[in-house]
Amino acid sequence: MKLVRFQVQGKTSFGVLNGDEVTELEGAFSVSVRPLAPRHILSEVKLLSPCTPSKVVCVGLNYRDHAREMGFPIPETPVLFLKPPSSVIGPGDVIFYPPMCGRLDYEGELGVVIKDRVGRIAPDESCDHILGYTCVNDVTARDLQKKDGQWTRAKSFDTFCPVGPWIETELDPGDLLVESYLNGERRQSSRTSQFVFSVPALVSFISHIMTLWPGDLIITGTPAGIGPMQPGDNIEVRIGGIGSLTNSVVAD
Repeated sequence: MKLVRFQVQGKTSFGVLNGDEVTELEGAFSVSVRPLAPRHILSEVKLLSPCTPSKVVCVGLNYRDHAREMGFPIPETPVLFLKPPSSVIGPGDVIFYPPMCGRLDYEGELGVVIKDRVGRIAPDESCDHILGYTCVNDVTARDLQKKDGQWTRAKSFDTFCPVGPWIETELDPGDLLVESYLNGERRQSSRTSQFVFSVPALVSFISHIMTLWPGDLIITGTPAGIGPMQPGDNIEVRIGGIGSLTNSVVAD
C-alpha cells in the first residue's frame, strides 16, 4: 500500500494511492487506515513529503563502500546525527544551494517511517513499529562538514531533506536496490543487503537512545558515489519497490 500526503484545492490531506487514483483518509496515518469517499486523480494533486517528522534520525557510514570512500573505518556501532524538521521537503520541491556552501552533495538513502510511539525495543520487535519505507536525499554541504568537524550545520539547511514520493507499507527492506541519478546519469548504485547495520538493528538501537514518535523518519545511510550538485541540476533517488524522488537545485 502506498500512503501519500497531498494538497488539492488548498487543502492538505492524507491518502492511499492506487494506480493513478488517490483516496483520502480520515485524519493522518495511524495503525488503522480508514478510506473516505473523496477520490482524486494523481495528476490533479500536489504530492507533499509523506511524513512530518518531529525529528529525522540519520545514520552515517552504514555502507562499507561509502565508509571507505570517506576514509573512515567501518563503525562498530551506528553513527547517528539529526536533521531538523525544517529541512524536510517533498517530491518536486527545490533544493536551495546556500550562499555559504562551496560544495553541495546528494546522498540517496532508504527512509524508514515510524508508526507509533517506540522506546527500548528489541530488533525482532522493530518491524511491528514501522509504518513503511520511502526515498530520501540526505543533502549535504560537504565543505562545511569537513570544515566544522561535526555535521550539524552541513546537514541542516532548509530543503536539505527531500522525502517521498510516498510511504510503501508492504516491503522487505533487506535487499533493495538504491540508486541516485544526476541529470539522468547514474551516480550511486548499491543494495541494502550491504548495510553494516540492518533496519531492525537500527530501529532498536535508536529506540534505546531516544523515544521515537509516529511519523519520525530514520534515514539509513548512503552508498558510495556521492558527488556535487550545481544550480540547475536535477537529482533523482530511485529505490526498488518504492519509486522515484526527483528534485531540482536552485541558487538561494
